[in-house]
Amino acid sequence: MSTPQNTPASARAPGISLKVANSGPVTSATRISLRQINAFYGAKQALFDVNLEIPDNAVTAFIGASGCGKSTLLRCLNRMNDTIPNARVEGQILMDGVDVNGAEIDPVSVRSRIGMVFQKPSPFPMSIYDNVAYGPRTHRIAPTKADLDALVEKSLRRAALWEEVKDRLGKSGLGLSGGQQQRLCIARALAVSPAVILMDEPCSALDPVATAHIEQLIEDIRKHTCIVMVTHSMAQAARVSQITAFFHMGQLIETAPTDQLFTAPKLEQTQDYITGRFG
Repeated sequence: MSTPQNTPASARAPGISLKVANSGPVTSATRISLRQINAFYGAKQALFDVNLEIPDNAVTAFIGASGCGKSTLLRCLNRMNDTIPNARVEGQILMDGVDVNGAEIDPVSVRSRIGMVFQKPSPFPMSIYDNVAYGPRTHRIAPTKADLDALVEKSLRRAALWEEVKDRLGKSGLGLSGGQQQRLCIARALAVSPAVILMDEPCSALDPVATAHIEQLIEDIRKHTCIVMVTHSMAQAARVSQITAFFHMGQLIETAPTDQLFTAPKLEQTQDYITGRFG
């Protein structure tokens, strides 16, 4: 198990020259507090004593090499690890002061408040309309057909997809392009008004044009929603996030406002990763 190195990065090398576009100071209140999170798959420990404050109305990006625990932590936030045999999580995940792992908490209600967008676009094998309407119908959010129609349109507009699909809402969502499918999945998540949206490498399967659409959408959504994103692209983290957390071998090594972490990391280990010395 690796431990953070205490040598200040600023004492040995300058920060890398990544353009950081959106990482102004974050003043939003904390939406999620992680306290001493340890995660296990059977006897294998995947996360070690993770403590982290995740702000509202901001994008928090998790970076680190493959297998460092960032996707495991993302799945902990909405109890997706509950679906994996022999997986268990210790510690507290407090959203608005309530532990989502509490024995009295329904995991389904957690996932309605903490939505998920996966790496590969995953529309349901149904119409564009029904994809977006699925959550509101399940949770009985829209009492009338008119309410549901309005909610579907609103969600598609927020996902910057309405103008492209408004004349084919009855067509299968599987007929859309990859970038459109991912925006449809985002619209589906938005339809239940989640407090938090989790994104697990949402652009890794997309071309540069579709990636640009998704990144602009993330910037628009985060003004009203907490977003937590796993990305292997440090350039993407620099473009879209306000907070970046660097993980290595199951440990949270360093977290800071994105511009600070990429230009003046405090720890040598972070500096080595972002400059490509390891990882």
